[in-house]
Amino acid sequence: MLDQAPPLRPKAGATEDERVIKLAVLAVGGQGGGVLADWITDVAERNGYVAQSTSVAGVAQRTGATIYYIEMARDTGRLPVFALSPSQGDVDILIAAELMEAGRAIIRGFVTPERTTLIASSHRIAAVSEKIEPGDGRASSSKVHATAEAASKRFIAFDMEEIAADNGSMISASLLGALAGSDALPFARESYEQAIGAGGRGVKASLAAFGVAFDRARGTAAPAPKPAEPAIVESALGAGRVSGPRNLLQGWQALAARIDLKPLAVRDMALRGLRKVVDYQDIAYGGEYLDRLDKAVALDSADHAHALSIAAAKHLANAMCYDDMIRVADLKTRSTRDRRVRREVGVKGGSILQVTEYFHPRIEEFCGTLPAGLGSYIENRPKLAVFLDRRINLGRRIRTDSFAGFAALWFIGGLRRWRRRLLRHKVETAHLERWYTLAIGYVQADYALAVEILNCRRLIKGYSDTHLRAQSKFDRVLSALDMLEGRTDAADWIRLLREAALKDEKGDMLDGALKTVATLDQNPVD
Repeated sequence: MLDQAPPLRPKAGATEDERVIKLAVLAVGGQGGGVLADWITDVAERNGYVAQSTSVAGVAQRTGATIYYIEMARDTGRLPVFALSPSQGDVDILIAAELMEAGRAIIRGFVTPERTTLIASSHRIAAVSEKIEPGDGRASSSKVHATAEAASKRFIAFDMEEIAADNGSMISASLLGALAGSDALPFARESYEQAIGAGGRGVKASLAAFGVAFDRARGTAAPAPKPAEPAIVESALGAGRVSGPRNLLQGWQALAARIDLKPLAVRDMALRGLRKVVDYQDIAYGGEYLDRLDKAVALDSADHAHALSIAAAKHLANAMCYDDMIRVADLKTRSTRDRRVRREVGVKGGSILQVTEYFHPRIEEFCGTLPAGLGSYIENRPKLAVFLDRRINLGRRIRTDSFAGFAALWFIGGLRRWRRRLLRHKVETAHLERWYTLAIGYVQADYALAVEILNCRRLIKGYSDTHLRAQSKFDRVLSALDMLEGRTDAADWIRLLREAALKDEKGDMLDGALKTVATLDQNPVD
Protein backbone atom coordinates (compact mmCIF):
# COMPACT_ATOMS: atom_id res chain seq x y z
CA MET A 1 0.00 0.00 0.00
CA LEU A 2 1.29 3.47 -0.86
CA ASP A 3 1.87 5.82 2.08
CA GLN A 4 -0.59 8.67 2.51
CA ALA A 5 -0.52 11.95 4.39
CA PRO A 6 -3.23 12.52 7.03
CA PRO A 7 -6.20 14.45 5.60
CA LEU A 8 -6.66 18.11 6.45
CA ARG A 9 -10.05 19.06 7.87
CA PRO A 10 -12.23 21.72 6.23
CA LYS A 11 -12.19 25.13 7.84
CA ALA A 12 -14.30 25.10 10.99
CA GLY A 13 -17.59 26.93 10.64
CA ALA A 14 -17.37 27.31 6.85
CA THR A 15 -20.77 27.40 5.12
CA GLU A 16 -21.50 25.76 1.79
CA ASP A 17 -21.33 29.15 0.08
CA GLU A 18 -17.93 29.82 1.59
CA ARG A 19 -16.47 26.39 0.83
CA VAL A 20 -13.51 26.36 -1.53
CA ILE A 21 -13.44 23.44 -3.97
CA LYS A 22 -9.88 22.33 -4.69
CA LEU A 23 -9.04 20.44 -7.87
CA ALA A 24 -5.69 19.27 -9.24
CA VAL A 25 -4.85 17.96 -12.73
CA LEU A 26 -1.66 15.95 -13.34
CA ALA A 27 -0.64 15.78 -17.00
CA VAL A 28 2.47 15.74 -19.18
CA GLY A 29 3.32 17.67 -22.30
CA GLY A 30 0.99 17.10 -25.25
CA GLN A 31 -1.98 15.92 -23.20
CA GLY A 32 -3.76 19.27 -23.09
CA GLY A 33 -3.58 19.81 -19.34
CA GLY A 34 -3.61 23.57 -19.76
CA VAL A 35 -6.67 23.41 -22.00
CA LEU A 36 -8.44 21.20 -19.47
CA ALA A 37 -7.66 23.66 -16.65
CA ASP A 38 -9.02 26.54 -18.77
CA TRP A 39 -12.21 24.61 -19.48
CA ILE A 40 -12.78 23.82 -15.81
CA THR A 41 -12.19 27.45 -14.84
CA ASP A 42 -14.61 28.58 -17.58
CA VAL A 43 -17.27 26.15 -16.36
CA ALA A 44 -16.95 27.44 -12.79
CA GLU A 45 -17.26 31.06 -13.85
CA ARG A 46 -20.29 30.30 -16.02
CA ASN A 47 -22.01 28.98 -12.90
CA GLY A 48 -21.41 31.98 -10.67
CA TYR A 49 -18.14 30.87 -9.10
CA VAL A 50 -14.88 32.72 -8.81
CA ALA A 51 -11.91 30.56 -9.75
CA GLN A 52 -8.14 30.69 -9.89
CA SER A 53 -5.92 28.43 -12.01
CA THR A 54 -2.18 27.96 -11.58
CA SER A 55 0.37 25.50 -12.92
CA VAL A 56 3.49 24.05 -11.35
CA ALA A 57 5.99 22.37 -13.68
CA GLY A 58 7.44 19.11 -12.37
CA VAL A 59 10.40 16.88 -13.17
CA ALA A 60 8.76 13.45 -13.12
CA GLN A 61 9.06 10.92 -15.95
CA ARG A 62 9.42 11.85 -19.64
CA THR A 63 9.36 15.67 -20.07
CA GLY A 64 7.98 16.18 -16.56
CA ALA A 65 4.44 16.13 -15.20
CA THR A 66 2.80 19.51 -14.64
CA ILE A 67 0.30 20.08 -11.83
CA TYR A 68 -2.54 22.34 -12.88
CA TYR A 69 -4.26 23.54 -9.72
CA ILE A 70 -7.70 25.13 -9.58
CA GLU A 71 -9.55 26.56 -6.60
CA MET A 72 -13.12 27.79 -6.90
CA ALA A 73 -15.79 29.17 -4.58
CA ARG A 74 -19.27 30.54 -4.98
CA ASP A 75 -19.21 34.28 -5.67
CA THR A 76 -20.69 35.88 -2.55
CA GLY A 77 -19.28 39.33 -3.14
CA ARG A 78 -16.31 38.64 -0.87
CA LEU A 79 -13.05 37.78 -2.61
CA PRO A 80 -11.76 34.45 -1.24
CA VAL A 81 -8.11 33.76 -0.55
CA PHE A 82 -6.89 31.04 -2.93
CA ALA A 83 -3.73 28.96 -2.65
CA LEU A 84 -1.25 28.68 -5.51
CA SER A 85 -0.52 24.93 -5.23
CA PRO A 86 -2.13 21.84 -3.70
CA SER A 87 -1.37 20.69 -0.17
CA GLN A 88 -1.22 17.16 1.18
CA GLY A 89 -4.61 15.89 2.26
CA ASP A 90 -6.36 19.04 1.00
CA VAL A 91 -7.59 18.14 -2.51
CA ASP A 92 -11.25 17.46 -3.32
CA ILE A 93 -10.82 16.24 -6.89
CA LEU A 94 -7.69 14.90 -8.53
CA ILE A 95 -7.52 14.16 -12.26
CA ALA A 96 -4.61 12.10 -13.63
CA ALA A 97 -4.03 11.83 -17.37
CA GLU A 98 -2.30 8.46 -16.97
CA LEU A 99 -2.53 5.67 -14.40
CA MET A 100 0.92 5.99 -12.87
CA GLU A 101 0.41 9.73 -12.39
CA ALA A 102 -2.50 8.74 -10.15
CA GLY A 103 -0.10 6.53 -8.19
CA ARG A 104 2.37 9.38 -7.81
CA ALA A 105 -0.41 11.67 -6.57
CA ILE A 106 -1.27 9.12 -3.89
CA ILE A 107 2.38 8.87 -2.84
CA ARG A 108 2.56 12.66 -2.56
CA GLY A 109 -0.46 12.67 -0.23
CA PHE A 110 -2.86 14.51 -2.55
CA VAL A 111 -5.47 11.72 -2.37
CA THR A 112 -7.35 10.93 0.85
CA PRO A 113 -10.12 8.38 1.50
CA GLU A 114 -12.44 10.77 3.34
CA ARG A 115 -12.36 13.52 0.75
CA THR A 116 -10.84 12.98 -2.70
CA THR A 117 -12.60 11.91 -5.89
CA LEU A 118 -9.84 10.40 -8.03
CA ILE A 119 -10.35 10.37 -11.81
CA ALA A 120 -7.66 8.69 -13.92
CA SER A 121 -7.18 7.32 -17.39
CA SER A 122 -6.32 3.64 -17.10
CA HIS A 123 -3.90 3.63 -20.05
CA ARG A 124 -0.17 3.45 -19.40
CA ILE A 125 2.82 5.45 -20.64
CA ALA A 126 5.91 3.49 -19.67
CA ALA A 127 8.44 5.38 -17.57
CA VAL A 128 12.12 5.36 -18.55
CA SER A 129 12.90 3.00 -15.66
CA GLU A 130 10.32 0.55 -17.03
CA LYS A 131 11.65 0.71 -20.58
CA ILE A 132 15.32 0.10 -19.85
CA GLU A 133 14.80 -3.25 -18.07
CA PRO A 134 15.49 -6.10 -20.54
CA GLY A 135 12.48 -8.07 -19.30
CA ASP A 136 9.01 -6.87 -18.41
CA GLY A 137 9.86 -3.85 -16.31
CA ARG A 138 6.32 -2.53 -16.10
CA ALA A 139 4.99 -1.66 -12.67
CA SER A 140 1.81 -3.49 -11.70
CA SER A 141 -1.29 -1.63 -12.89
CA SER A 142 -3.52 -3.83 -10.75
CA LYS A 143 -1.68 -2.75 -7.59
CA VAL A 144 -2.18 0.91 -8.47
CA HIS A 145 -5.88 0.25 -9.09
CA ALA A 146 -6.25 -1.49 -5.72
CA THR A 147 -4.35 1.26 -3.91
CA ALA A 148 -6.38 3.98 -5.62
CA GLU A 149 -9.63 2.31 -4.58
CA ALA A 150 -8.49 2.24 -0.96
CA ALA A 151 -6.86 5.69 -0.92
CA SER A 152 -9.70 7.71 -2.44
CA LYS A 153 -13.28 8.44 -1.51
CA ARG A 154 -14.29 7.53 -5.07
CA PHE A 155 -12.18 6.18 -7.93
CA ILE A 156 -13.18 6.49 -11.59
CA ALA A 157 -10.86 4.91 -14.15
CA PHE A 158 -11.15 3.80 -17.78
CA ASP A 159 -9.12 4.28 -20.96
CA MET A 160 -9.74 7.93 -21.76
CA GLU A 161 -6.83 8.06 -24.21
CA GLU A 162 -8.51 5.45 -26.40
CA ILE A 163 -11.78 7.37 -26.32
CA ALA A 164 -9.99 10.54 -27.38
CA ALA A 165 -8.12 8.78 -30.19
CA ASP A 166 -11.27 7.09 -31.49
CA ASN A 167 -12.96 10.48 -31.76
CA GLY A 168 -9.98 12.39 -33.17
CA SER A 169 -9.52 14.53 -30.08
CA MET A 170 -7.10 15.01 -27.18
CA ILE A 171 -7.35 13.25 -23.84
CA SER A 172 -8.25 16.57 -22.17
CA ALA A 173 -11.75 16.28 -23.67
CA SER A 174 -12.17 12.76 -22.29
CA LEU A 175 -10.95 13.83 -18.85
CA LEU A 176 -13.44 16.69 -18.82
CA GLY A 177 -16.21 14.27 -19.76
CA ALA A 178 -15.25 11.96 -16.90
CA LEU A 179 -15.24 14.92 -14.50
CA ALA A 180 -18.69 16.03 -15.66
CA GLY A 181 -20.04 12.48 -15.49
CA SER A 182 -18.73 12.00 -11.95
CA ASP A 183 -20.94 14.80 -10.57
CA ALA A 184 -18.02 15.79 -8.34
CA LEU A 185 -18.70 19.42 -9.28
CA PRO A 186 -22.20 20.98 -8.93
CA PHE A 187 -22.46 21.95 -12.60
CA ALA A 188 -24.74 20.76 -15.41
CA ARG A 189 -23.45 18.97 -18.49
CA GLU A 190 -24.45 21.90 -20.69
CA SER A 191 -21.96 24.16 -18.93
CA TYR A 192 -19.08 21.87 -19.82
CA GLU A 193 -20.20 21.62 -23.45
CA GLN A 194 -20.48 25.41 -23.67
CA ALA A 195 -16.94 25.76 -22.37
CA ILE A 196 -15.67 23.39 -25.07
CA GLY A 197 -17.64 25.23 -27.74
CA ALA A 198 -16.17 28.56 -26.69
CA GLY A 199 -12.70 27.31 -27.65
CA GLY A 200 -13.54 27.42 -31.35
CA ARG A 201 -11.05 24.73 -32.44
CA GLY A 202 -11.73 21.02 -32.80
CA VAL A 203 -15.09 21.51 -31.11
CA LYS A 204 -16.90 18.64 -32.84
CA ALA A 205 -14.24 16.04 -32.01
CA SER A 206 -13.84 17.31 -28.44
CA LEU A 207 -17.58 17.17 -27.82
CA ALA A 208 -17.71 13.62 -29.18
CA ALA A 209 -14.92 12.45 -26.85
CA PHE A 210 -16.51 14.37 -23.97
CA GLY A 211 -19.85 12.65 -24.52
CA VAL A 212 -18.44 9.12 -24.62
CA ALA A 213 -16.37 9.70 -21.46
CA PHE A 214 -19.37 11.30 -19.73
CA ASP A 215 -21.45 8.18 -20.39
CA ARG A 216 -18.62 5.88 -19.26
CA ALA A 217 -18.28 7.77 -15.98
CA ARG A 218 -22.04 7.46 -15.49
CA GLY A 219 -21.95 3.78 -16.42
CA THR A 220 -24.38 4.27 -19.31
CA ALA A 221 -22.04 3.75 -22.28
CA ALA A 222 -22.92 1.03 -24.78
CA PRO A 223 -20.40 -1.84 -24.97
CA ALA A 224 -17.92 -1.64 -27.80
CA PRO A 225 -18.88 -3.84 -30.78
CA LYS A 226 -16.87 -7.01 -31.20
CA PRO A 227 -14.73 -6.84 -34.37
CA ALA A 228 -15.50 -9.30 -37.10
CA GLU A 229 -13.11 -12.25 -37.29
CA PRO A 230 -12.26 -11.77 -40.99
CA ALA A 231 -10.51 -8.50 -40.12
CA ILE A 232 -7.99 -10.46 -38.05
CA VAL A 233 -6.47 -12.09 -41.11
CA GLU A 234 -6.90 -9.44 -43.80
CA SER A 235 -3.16 -8.94 -44.14
CA ALA A 236 -2.65 -12.60 -45.06
CA LEU A 237 -3.92 -11.70 -48.55
CA GLY A 238 -0.69 -9.79 -49.09
CA ALA A 239 1.32 -12.98 -48.70
CA GLY A 240 -0.26 -14.53 -51.78
CA ARG A 241 -1.07 -17.81 -50.07
CA VAL A 242 -4.81 -17.72 -50.76
CA SER A 243 -6.72 -16.77 -53.89
CA GLY A 244 -9.17 -14.32 -52.36
CA PRO A 245 -11.25 -13.25 -49.35
CA ARG A 246 -13.56 -16.28 -49.56
CA ASN A 247 -10.69 -18.78 -49.34
CA LEU A 248 -9.07 -16.64 -46.67
CA LEU A 249 -12.19 -16.72 -44.53
CA GLN A 250 -12.64 -20.45 -45.04
CA GLY A 251 -9.03 -21.07 -44.09
CA TRP A 252 -9.37 -18.98 -40.95
CA GLN A 253 -12.58 -20.75 -39.93
CA ALA A 254 -10.88 -24.12 -40.32
CA LEU A 255 -8.04 -23.02 -38.03
CA ALA A 256 -10.45 -21.52 -35.51
CA ALA A 257 -12.35 -24.82 -35.43
CA ARG A 258 -9.12 -26.56 -34.38
CA ILE A 259 -8.81 -24.12 -31.49
CA ASP A 260 -12.26 -25.15 -30.27
CA LEU A 261 -11.07 -28.75 -29.93
CA LYS A 262 -8.36 -27.83 -27.45
CA PRO A 263 -8.82 -27.76 -23.65
CA LEU A 264 -10.75 -24.73 -22.47
CA ALA A 265 -7.81 -23.35 -20.48
CA VAL A 266 -5.64 -23.28 -23.62
CA ARG A 267 -8.06 -21.74 -26.11
CA ASP A 268 -7.61 -18.07 -25.29
CA MET A 269 -3.82 -18.09 -25.56
CA ALA A 270 -3.93 -20.36 -28.61
CA LEU A 271 -6.32 -18.00 -30.39
CA ARG A 272 -4.11 -15.01 -29.59
CA GLY A 273 -1.07 -16.87 -30.91
CA LEU A 274 -2.91 -17.94 -34.05
CA ARG A 275 -3.98 -14.38 -34.81
CA LYS A 276 -0.41 -13.16 -34.46
CA VAL A 277 1.07 -15.89 -36.64
CA VAL A 278 -1.50 -15.51 -39.43
CA ASP A 279 -1.06 -11.74 -39.46
CA TYR A 280 2.71 -12.21 -39.59
CA GLN A 281 2.71 -14.63 -42.53
CA ASP A 282 -0.39 -16.40 -43.83
CA ILE A 283 -3.04 -19.06 -43.20
CA ALA A 284 -0.65 -21.95 -43.91
CA TYR A 285 1.76 -20.59 -41.31
CA GLY A 286 -1.11 -20.63 -38.84
CA GLY A 287 -1.56 -24.31 -39.58
CA GLU A 288 2.12 -24.93 -38.81
CA TYR A 289 1.67 -23.13 -35.49
CA LEU A 290 -1.25 -25.35 -34.48
CA ASP A 291 0.60 -28.48 -35.59
CA ARG A 292 3.46 -27.63 -33.24
CA LEU A 293 1.08 -26.69 -30.43
CA ASP A 294 -0.71 -30.04 -30.74
CA LYS A 295 2.48 -31.80 -29.65
CA ALA A 296 2.40 -30.03 -26.28
CA VAL A 297 -1.35 -30.47 -25.86
CA ALA A 298 -1.03 -34.22 -26.45
CA LEU A 299 1.45 -34.52 -23.55
CA ASP A 300 -0.44 -32.21 -21.19
CA SER A 301 -3.24 -32.77 -18.68
CA ALA A 302 -5.59 -30.88 -16.40
CA ASP A 303 -3.58 -32.12 -13.42
CA HIS A 304 -1.04 -29.41 -14.22
CA ALA A 305 -3.65 -26.80 -15.24
CA HIS A 306 -2.34 -27.17 -18.81
CA ALA A 307 0.64 -24.92 -17.96
CA LEU A 308 2.76 -26.60 -20.66
CA SER A 309 0.21 -25.99 -23.42
CA ILE A 310 -0.39 -22.39 -22.40
CA ALA A 311 3.34 -21.65 -22.35
CA ALA A 312 3.75 -23.37 -25.72
CA ALA A 313 0.85 -21.41 -27.24
CA LYS A 314 2.42 -18.11 -26.16
CA HIS A 315 6.07 -18.69 -26.91
CA LEU A 316 5.65 -20.66 -30.13
CA ALA A 317 3.82 -17.68 -31.61
CA ASN A 318 6.57 -15.30 -30.55
CA ALA A 319 9.27 -17.61 -31.87
CA MET A 320 7.55 -17.99 -35.24
CA CYS A 321 7.04 -14.22 -35.55
CA TYR A 322 10.70 -13.20 -35.37
CA ASP A 323 11.68 -9.66 -36.36
CA ASP A 324 13.44 -9.36 -39.71
CA MET A 325 13.81 -6.72 -42.42
CA ILE A 326 10.66 -7.99 -44.09
CA ARG A 327 8.60 -7.61 -40.91
CA VAL A 328 9.92 -4.12 -40.22
CA ALA A 329 9.20 -2.97 -43.78
CA ASP A 330 5.74 -4.56 -43.71
CA LEU A 331 4.75 -2.75 -40.50
CA LYS A 332 6.08 0.59 -41.70
CA THR A 333 4.03 0.51 -44.90
CA ARG A 334 0.69 -0.51 -43.41
CA SER A 335 -2.18 1.95 -43.62
CA THR A 336 -2.91 1.42 -39.93
CA ARG A 337 0.54 2.80 -39.06
CA ASP A 338 0.00 5.87 -41.21
CA ARG A 339 -3.29 6.57 -39.43
CA ARG A 340 -1.67 6.05 -36.02
CA VAL A 341 1.23 8.40 -36.78
CA ARG A 342 -1.15 11.06 -38.08
CA ARG A 343 -3.28 10.74 -34.97
CA GLU A 344 -0.31 10.92 -32.59
CA VAL A 345 1.27 13.88 -34.38
CA GLY A 346 -2.08 15.62 -34.68
CA VAL A 347 -2.10 16.02 -38.47
CA LYS A 348 -5.42 17.28 -39.76
CA GLY A 349 -7.09 15.88 -42.85
CA GLY A 350 -5.56 17.14 -46.09
CA SER A 351 -2.27 18.20 -44.46
CA ILE A 352 1.02 16.76 -45.72
CA LEU A 353 2.99 14.58 -43.31
CA GLN A 354 6.65 13.87 -44.02
CA VAL A 355 7.99 10.67 -42.44
CA THR A 356 11.66 9.68 -42.39
CA GLU A 357 12.57 6.11 -41.46
CA TYR A 358 16.03 5.29 -40.11
CA PHE A 359 17.75 2.03 -41.05
CA HIS A 360 21.20 0.62 -40.31
CA PRO A 361 21.30 -2.89 -41.80
CA ARG A 362 24.22 -5.25 -41.21
CA ILE A 363 25.48 -7.93 -43.55
CA GLU A 364 23.65 -10.49 -41.42
CA GLU A 365 20.28 -8.84 -42.13
CA PHE A 366 21.11 -8.58 -45.81
CA CYS A 367 22.07 -12.26 -46.08
CA GLY A 368 18.98 -13.21 -44.11
CA THR A 369 16.74 -11.80 -46.85
CA LEU A 370 18.50 -13.83 -49.56
CA PRO A 371 17.63 -17.38 -50.63
CA ALA A 372 19.11 -19.80 -48.11
CA GLY A 373 21.79 -21.12 -50.47
CA LEU A 374 23.03 -17.72 -51.60
CA GLY A 375 22.92 -16.23 -48.11
CA SER A 376 24.93 -19.13 -46.69
CA TYR A 377 27.43 -18.84 -49.56
CA ILE A 378 28.19 -15.22 -48.60
CA GLU A 379 28.33 -15.82 -44.86
CA ASN A 380 30.74 -18.74 -45.31
CA ARG A 381 33.21 -16.49 -47.17
CA PRO A 382 34.47 -13.90 -44.66
CA LYS A 383 36.30 -11.76 -47.20
CA LEU A 384 33.23 -11.47 -49.39
CA ALA A 385 31.05 -10.77 -46.36
CA VAL A 386 33.39 -7.98 -45.16
CA PHE A 387 33.51 -6.48 -48.67
CA LEU A 388 29.72 -6.33 -48.87
CA ASP A 389 29.31 -5.19 -45.26
CA ARG A 390 31.35 -2.03 -45.98
CA ARG A 391 28.79 -1.09 -48.61
CA ILE A 392 25.68 -2.21 -46.72
CA ASN A 393 26.37 -1.38 -43.06
CA LEU A 394 25.59 2.33 -43.45
CA GLY A 395 22.95 4.53 -41.85
CA ARG A 396 20.09 5.23 -44.23
CA ARG A 397 17.20 7.66 -44.13
CA ILE A 398 14.20 6.72 -46.23
CA ARG A 399 11.30 9.10 -46.77
CA THR A 400 8.20 6.92 -46.79
CA ASP A 401 6.03 9.91 -47.74
CA SER A 402 7.75 9.83 -51.13
CA PHE A 403 6.88 7.34 -53.85
CA ALA A 404 10.42 5.97 -54.16
CA GLY A 405 10.91 5.51 -50.40
CA PHE A 406 7.53 3.92 -49.83
CA ALA A 407 7.90 1.66 -52.88
CA ALA A 408 11.29 0.41 -51.65
CA LEU A 409 9.90 -0.61 -48.25
CA TRP A 410 6.71 -1.97 -49.79
CA PHE A 411 8.82 -4.20 -52.06
CA ILE A 412 10.85 -5.51 -49.10
CA GLY A 413 7.68 -6.11 -47.09
CA GLY A 414 6.23 -8.01 -50.04
CA LEU A 415 9.07 -10.54 -49.81
CA ARG A 416 7.20 -12.30 -47.04
CA ARG A 417 5.49 -14.55 -49.58
CA TRP A 418 8.95 -16.05 -50.19
CA ARG A 419 10.06 -15.90 -46.53
CA ARG A 420 10.13 -19.69 -46.12
CA ARG A 421 12.88 -19.94 -48.75
CA LEU A 422 15.14 -17.33 -47.16
CA LEU A 423 18.19 -17.90 -44.97
CA ARG A 424 16.81 -16.13 -41.89
CA HIS A 425 13.74 -18.35 -41.85
CA LYS A 426 15.88 -21.45 -42.14
CA VAL A 427 18.05 -20.35 -39.20
CA GLU A 428 15.11 -19.30 -37.00
CA THR A 429 13.15 -22.47 -37.71
CA ALA A 430 16.13 -24.68 -36.84
CA HIS A 431 16.63 -22.78 -33.57
CA LEU A 432 12.92 -23.05 -32.76
CA GLU A 433 12.86 -26.78 -33.38
CA ARG A 434 15.89 -27.39 -31.16
CA TRP A 435 14.36 -25.39 -28.31
CA TYR A 436 10.90 -26.91 -28.62
CA THR A 437 12.19 -30.47 -28.95
CA LEU A 438 14.36 -29.93 -25.87
CA ALA A 439 11.38 -28.72 -23.82
CA ILE A 440 9.03 -31.47 -24.97
CA GLY A 441 11.70 -34.06 -24.18
CA TYR A 442 11.61 -33.15 -20.48
CA VAL A 443 7.83 -33.43 -20.01
CA GLN A 444 7.77 -37.01 -18.71
CA ALA A 445 10.80 -36.68 -16.44
CA ASP A 446 10.26 -33.13 -15.12
CA TYR A 447 7.09 -31.34 -16.18
CA ALA A 448 7.97 -28.11 -14.38
CA LEU A 449 11.38 -27.98 -16.05
CA ALA A 450 9.78 -28.41 -19.47
CA VAL A 451 7.53 -25.42 -18.78
CA GLU A 452 10.48 -23.28 -17.66
CA ILE A 453 12.43 -24.16 -20.80
CA LEU A 454 9.48 -22.97 -22.87
CA ASN A 455 9.31 -19.75 -20.84
CA CYS A 456 12.98 -19.08 -21.55
CA ARG A 457 11.94 -18.10 -25.07
CA ARG A 458 10.90 -14.71 -23.71
CA LEU A 459 14.60 -13.89 -23.48
CA ILE A 460 14.77 -13.67 -27.27
CA LYS A 461 13.44 -10.43 -28.67
CA GLY A 462 14.35 -7.46 -30.79
CA TYR A 463 16.18 -6.97 -34.04
CA SER A 464 19.80 -6.92 -35.23
CA ASP A 465 22.31 -6.47 -32.36
CA THR A 466 19.56 -6.61 -29.74
CA HIS A 467 18.43 -9.99 -31.04
CA LEU A 468 22.00 -11.27 -31.04
CA ARG A 469 22.54 -10.30 -27.38
CA ALA A 470 19.18 -11.76 -26.39
CA GLN A 471 19.92 -15.08 -28.07
CA SER A 472 23.29 -15.21 -26.31
CA LYS A 473 21.57 -14.89 -22.93
CA PHE A 474 19.07 -17.58 -23.94
CA ASP A 475 21.87 -20.00 -24.81
CA ARG A 476 23.74 -19.25 -21.58
CA VAL A 477 20.68 -19.90 -19.44
CA LEU A 478 19.98 -23.24 -21.09
CA SER A 479 23.65 -24.20 -20.84
CA ALA A 480 22.97 -24.79 -17.14
CA LEU A 481 20.76 -27.80 -17.92
CA ASP A 482 23.72 -30.18 -17.90
CA MET A 483 24.82 -28.90 -14.48
CA LEU A 484 21.26 -29.31 -13.13
CA GLU A 485 20.80 -32.85 -14.44
CA GLY A 486 18.94 -34.98 -11.89
CA ARG A 487 18.13 -32.20 -9.45
CA THR A 488 14.55 -31.93 -8.24
CA ASP A 489 14.87 -28.14 -8.12
CA ALA A 490 16.16 -27.80 -11.69
CA ALA A 491 13.05 -25.88 -12.79
CA ASP A 492 13.50 -23.36 -9.98
CA TRP A 493 17.11 -22.75 -10.96
CA ILE A 494 16.29 -22.25 -14.63
CA ARG A 495 13.62 -19.75 -13.63
CA LEU A 496 16.07 -17.87 -11.40
CA LEU A 497 18.65 -17.77 -14.18
CA ARG A 498 16.08 -16.44 -16.62
CA GLU A 499 14.97 -13.73 -14.19
CA ALA A 500 18.60 -12.74 -13.62
CA ALA A 501 19.11 -12.45 -17.38
CA LEU A 502 16.01 -10.27 -17.72
CA LYS A 503 16.95 -7.86 -14.95
CA ASP A 504 20.47 -7.03 -16.08
CA GLU A 505 21.28 -5.67 -19.56
CA LYS A 506 25.03 -6.36 -19.26
CA GLY A 507 24.59 -9.92 -18.00
CA ASP A 508 26.61 -9.56 -14.78
CA MET A 509 23.78 -10.97 -12.66
CA LEU A 510 23.47 -13.94 -14.99
CA ASP A 511 27.21 -14.60 -14.78
CA GLY A 512 27.01 -14.65 -10.99
CA ALA A 513 23.99 -16.95 -11.01
CA LEU A 514 25.71 -19.37 -13.39
CA LYS A 515 28.74 -19.50 -11.09
CA THR A 516 26.41 -20.40 -8.23
CA VAL A 517 24.85 -23.20 -10.29
CA ALA A 518 28.31 -24.51 -11.10
CA THR A 519 28.95 -25.10 -7.38
CA LEU A 520 25.73 -27.05 -6.84
CA ASP A 521 27.35 -30.34 -7.80
CA GLN A 522 29.08 -30.22 -4.43
CA ASN A 523 25.69 -30.51 -2.76
CA PRO A 524 23.51 -32.61 -5.06
CA VAL A 525 19.86 -33.09 -4.27
CA ASP A 526 18.84 -36.68 -3.53
